[in-house]
Amino acid sequence: MDHLARLTERYPALVKMEDEIKRAYEIIKDSYEKGGKLLVCGNGGSAADSDHIVGELMKGFYKQRKLLAEEKRRFGEQGEKLQGALPAIALTQHGALSTAFLNDVDPEMVFAQQVYGYGREGDVFLGLSTSGNSANVISAAKVAATKGMKVIAMTGKDGGALKTCSDVCLIVPAQVTADVQELHLPIYHALCAMLEDYFFPGE
Repeated sequence: MDHLARLTERYPALVKMEDEIKRAYEIIKDSYEKGGKLLVCGNGGSAADSDHIVGELMKGFYKQRKLLAEEKRRFGEQGEKLQGALPAIALTQHGALSTAFLNDVDPEMVFAQQVYGYGREGDVFLGLSTSGNSANVISAAKVAATKGMKVIAMTGKDGGALKTCSDVCLIVPAQVTADVQELHLPIYHALCAMLEDYFFPGE
């Protein structure tokens, strides 16, 4: 299935973003090929989107992603139920760490601290912010870049400050927060499906 073509057919407003979406896909694909991982974050609805993205990457999405016979034998009974995974972490889901850091240190650095701890050169940071100006996402993006990670942003409006500190900024053509989020979802679904097709062919 040509997921990008399907995306732009269903959402004609996103046709002009096709090249940027391809670039974001290539960056994540290249990282995964070299053993990297994806770190994702956002606030509010974008926090929920971050968790959603990780859910599509870490287990079967369109496909079952069954383990190869050799791996099945290695994991025994569990091998029949495990699925192929593309490593991704939602930085929004660590309540104890996040609340301790924002209370004891600095709320604007709560995602940046996790990028510092988890991130490695060659990994990818994906920051979601409907305005492009979320201070905690921007701080995380800057730390990611300093660590040698690629930075992808998903925004709306004019891209905000995230536009200037990302390798690829996916700016959807919307101004209202809810409208921006509604366009983010089909884009990241398409990206996840494209990655699944590449790394788990033949299913």
